[in-house]
Amino acid sequence: MNRRNSVTKFVKDTVIGKERQLTEHGLFHKLSLVTLLAWVGLGADGLSSSCYGPEEAYKALGHYTPLAVFIAGMSALTVFIIAASYSQIIGAFPSGGGGYVVASRLLSPTLGVISGSALLIDYVLTITVSVASAMDFIFSMAPNWVQWKFIAEIAALLFMTLLNLRGVRESVMVLLPIFFIFLITHTFAVLYAFFVHSSAVVSIGSNTLSSVHDLSTSVGLFGVLALLIKAYSMGAGTYTGIEAVSNGLSILREPRVRTGRRTMLLMALSLAGMVAGLLFAYLLVNVDVSQTAGGAKTLNAVLLETLTKPWPSALGTSFVFVALVSSAALLLIAAQAGFLGGPPVLASMALDRWMPSRFAALSDRYVTINGVLIMGGGALFMLLFTHGSVGLLVVLYSINVFITFSLSQLGMVRHWWQCRQTEQGWRHRIAINAVGLCLTSFILVVMVVQKFGQGGWVTILMTGALVAFAFAVRKHYEHVRRQLKRMDLILEAALIPAQPGAKDFTPTSNRTAIFLVNGFNGLGLHTLFGAIRLFGGGFKRIVFVSIGVVDAGNFKGADDLDRLHKHMKEEGQKYVDFITTRGGQAEAITAIGRDVLDEVEEILPDLTEKYPNAVFFSGQLVFEHETFITRILHNYTAFALQRRLFLYGLPCAIVPMRVENAT
Repeated sequence: MNRRNSVTKFVKDTVIGKERQLTEHGLFHKLSLVTLLAWVGLGADGLSSSCYGPEEAYKALGHYTPLAVFIAGMSALTVFIIAASYSQIIGAFPSGGGGYVVASRLLSPTLGVISGSALLIDYVLTITVSVASAMDFIFSMAPNWVQWKFIAEIAALLFMTLLNLRGVRESVMVLLPIFFIFLITHTFAVLYAFFVHSSAVVSIGSNTLSSVHDLSTSVGLFGVLALLIKAYSMGAGTYTGIEAVSNGLSILREPRVRTGRRTMLLMALSLAGMVAGLLFAYLLVNVDVSQTAGGAKTLNAVLLETLTKPWPSALGTSFVFVALVSSAALLLIAAQAGFLGGPPVLASMALDRWMPSRFAALSDRYVTINGVLIMGGGALFMLLFTHGSVGLLVVLYSINVFITFSLSQLGMVRHWWQCRQTEQGWRHRIAINAVGLCLTSFILVVMVVQKFGQGGWVTILMTGALVAFAFAVRKHYEHVRRQLKRMDLILEAALIPAQPGAKDFTPTSNRTAIFLVNGFNGLGLHTLFGAIRLFGGGFKRIVFVSIGVVDAGNFKGADDLDRLHKHMKEEGQKYVDFITTRGGQAEAITAIGRDVLDEVEEILPDLTEKYPNAVFFSGQLVFEHETFITRILHNYTAFALQRRLFLYGLPCAIVPMRVENAT
């Protein structure tokens, strides 16, 4: 039986890719990222900040640019401190989840929701600002085509979304050459600046001391410190993206902790080296900041043009062009961090019932499809809302990540303090996270104060709305769970051993009842008893079909799938034992897959051949008042199954379980 129309399937396979099977050899190996690819996919967000972070910090110094020496050191040190603290998070939480999991487990579920919601908004804005910045960069080299810029932004966003629906590894492989072109061209530019202007290195120290003296004379040492803090905070965008590795740990190659820490080290070295190197290069070349007025050029563009001015015209122009195009392309790669980091966080929150459970579902490419779509959809909304204004997007973007940073560091400080009696080296570890907490909290406070009136309030409002939505989702799921507890009475009765000679399920007809169940629970037994009541008599045989759904929670390795399969067999056997000890004939059929309906359809030919006179049954929660929220939070699998079976001319009855809406 074909599941899809052949034309639809052909288009889907061509655009997104052919379906992957759980039985595919080396499936987890093919889907996961090695250190190098993880550095590209997860590290691009951090490295791309060198396109604007150092520039903002340098320009904030005004006439005292020699003080950039201090900013370079402070920035590099901050990168390494945050990276070191997140390496400890990787070791403590090897299953991934990053800031959401850390805050939830080590602080409180409420703070975890705040951290996760802030991180989700940040990932959406990461995608939006990266795409918008890249197009600004490209169209600044083609001003006559600027009217097409917004359309190009939308097209680029849709392309990135489609690329990620194909799979993580496929999307990263496409971006690999661009990442290294940027890294090579800009590393060469920095080293070339040191080589050609080596004589100026000595004078940097004296110029720095002179600037400190002049500034302190006019405004005092406090004024010097205030200017450094201002410049340091203006370059705070440099540190966004460092957390992406711990958030996306689930997509890394085993052993994940080692791969994650190596990726974090590469990210820290490349980011710190590039930021500090560019700041020193600005000083060595004495770049003309006035050329950046009105956004005409970026400071990196001015640096590259100044360095290549003595070169032959064709060579210099070509090098600058390649370097600038690679910068724009890297910003597009930075959007990848949102697609790689956002869906796992969304899936973790869905598994904890803070978000609709469908966000933990996987596509037939074993991608968290709904997470990718919500990231792309959210970014598209923000793109339309801001009309691609990078200035506004940067304001919205610059706050949330430090909420997650600060909560993560606070959680780890608490963790090491609680483990001080059993964990060796806890003083060293708590010191790293304590310093990280101070740094990130300081930056957060400065950013909120500086950016709130400029549009930062919008970010805080969006994050608050998402937190409120999460609590509403959790309240609904908890209400349903409490109502389902009344089914436990049926389950308790079912666990009572049958009396000797019991004949509760003695066959009285030649029909077979096939029940779709999701485990040995009250809802499954309610469906069984409801079917018996409806048909008024036993069946010749009862077959229980259990499908274990592979989602983001258990798709982490072959061992997890084995455990899921074993669990489903054990649950099915409980139904068989319940029926056979009461005089009936029963059989359990189990399978695992990403979609219940697809797996049922796979085994349907064998079922109908073996049991030609069968009636299918399924239980379904039915809400007293169906609302938009209940349709989002529940999948109504039974109704979809009934429709599909009807298409094959097979009878299917739904046994309802009424659920009252929460008040």
